[in-house]
Amino acid sequence: MRDLALCLFLFFLTNCVTSVPTKEEFESCLSTISENPSNITNHKSDSRIYTASPESPSPDSSFLNLNFTSLKPILTLKPESESEIKKSILCSKKLGVQVRTLSGGHDYEGLSYLSLSPFMIINLVNLRTININLTEETAWIQSGATLGELYYEIAKTSKIHAFAAGTCPSVGVGGHFSGGGLGAMMRKHGLASDNVVDASLMDVNGRILDRSTMGEDVFWALRGGGAASFGVVLSWKVKLARVPEKVTCFISQHPMGTSMNKLVHRWQYIGAEIDENLFVRAIISNNQNGGQRRVKTTFQALFLGGVDRLIPLMNQTFPELGLRARDCSEMSWIESTMFFNWKSGQPLETMLNRDLRYEDLYYKAKSDFVQKPVPENVFEEVTKMFLEKETPLMILEPLGGKINEISESDSPYPHRRGNLYNIQYMVKWRVNEVEEMNKHVRWMRMLYDYMTPYVSASPRRAYLNYRDLDLGSNTGTNTSFEDARIWGEKYYRGNFKKLGLVKGKIDPTNFFRNEQSIPPLF
Repeated sequence: MRDLALCLFLFFLTNCVTSVPTKEEFESCLSTISENPSNITNHKSDSRIYTASPESPSPDSSFLNLNFTSLKPILTLKPESESEIKKSILCSKKLGVQVRTLSGGHDYEGLSYLSLSPFMIINLVNLRTININLTEETAWIQSGATLGELYYEIAKTSKIHAFAAGTCPSVGVGGHFSGGGLGAMMRKHGLASDNVVDASLMDVNGRILDRSTMGEDVFWALRGGGAASFGVVLSWKVKLARVPEKVTCFISQHPMGTSMNKLVHRWQYIGAEIDENLFVRAIISNNQNGGQRRVKTTFQALFLGGVDRLIPLMNQTFPELGLRARDCSEMSWIESTMFFNWKSGQPLETMLNRDLRYEDLYYKAKSDFVQKPVPENVFEEVTKMFLEKETPLMILEPLGGKINEISESDSPYPHRRGNLYNIQYMVKWRVNEVEEMNKHVRWMRMLYDYMTPYVSASPRRAYLNYRDLDLGSNTGTNTSFEDARIWGEKYYRGNFKKLGLVKGKIDPTNFFRNEQSIPPLF
């Protein structure tokens, strides 16, 4: 497959649009669209409302895939109201302009801020109000909020409440919730999308729909099917989780060698089977030491309980790790979110930082799901391959627990019972040149190909929130549903057909589309 950057460049050379609307034409349209106030709703409550500081950096500078930022939108809008979003949608339809919705900047292939056709961006950075109701143990969260902002506000409100979602605080809730939402508490409380109980969706006609008015099938699709295919989700209502006032975390690092490989191999048998209150992930990475590369594995864990309960549990289930009480730290849940983000000891306000560029690294990522333990010698070969690169990464996260209790068809996210863990692969580099990019992408594809015999098959599964255009893409507005199965069933398995039927109902003209959006099926 040719690299995406080259494909996009050739597309624009050979498919020039003769009449691309100008910024001025779009602004003129926005000024003439009338608004019906009855279509605009706000969720009101007696609960305390939190709005992020207007001085905070916008998600423009978040963890974007900088490989493809040379492609520019006609304009980027940062609406401050639902009515402005409606006008943006109606004008985009009128002028033949595609819409990209940005709510955090963590789309691995950049589909929230680039397009093969004339497009504009709706940046939801100004819509990030969080409304917590402890009586119901719920929260309404506007889609422009980040996980860090959500976690911070929960912690300010309660010491015994949390939300089960990801470990990176600058991820926008809009994309994270709609793709599934893996996290450190998923074995106990499920995915982020499993805990969504309502949503506010603006459809292609500018109507605002909640769960009761959009219908259960559309609501089903939003919780793991990629909301950008169906409209603009303005806000989400989620069920909060109860947690102990003190949880326990630990990090255990092991250098490359036979002992490390045996630990990773053993971890595969216990990660998805141990107590659902315990989450232990394995991170394989490179460590620079005196100019030489050394591969290491880091076991990083969260236990929803005290160290007095954790040590006997680890001695019983994973004694090979040799965990001791002095290796562990008891802390509050909000402090554990800092721990997983490698920010322990920093002020909690660090969670509000949306400006995470990770030293402007460029990257390529892929994903897998593992259904039976991988042979020990595979990790030996992975170690050899890792020595070829400066910044490769494999994150192995255990499944099981609550995830297994939900059937594949209950939500679009299908990777439930039968999967031991998921893998996130990533390689990063610093020089933005085509030759350098191609070299690293080829290496990533080589690693991915090597893992083929040891991961899921028929189809090989992938996680939507680690989007990967190598799996295939829509080639335009006339992409058939059958063509899209090539990548669609890897993300959604048997749920892909139902997603197409929902798309045909809520957006039959395929207005909300991108290179891996759901094609309508009738």
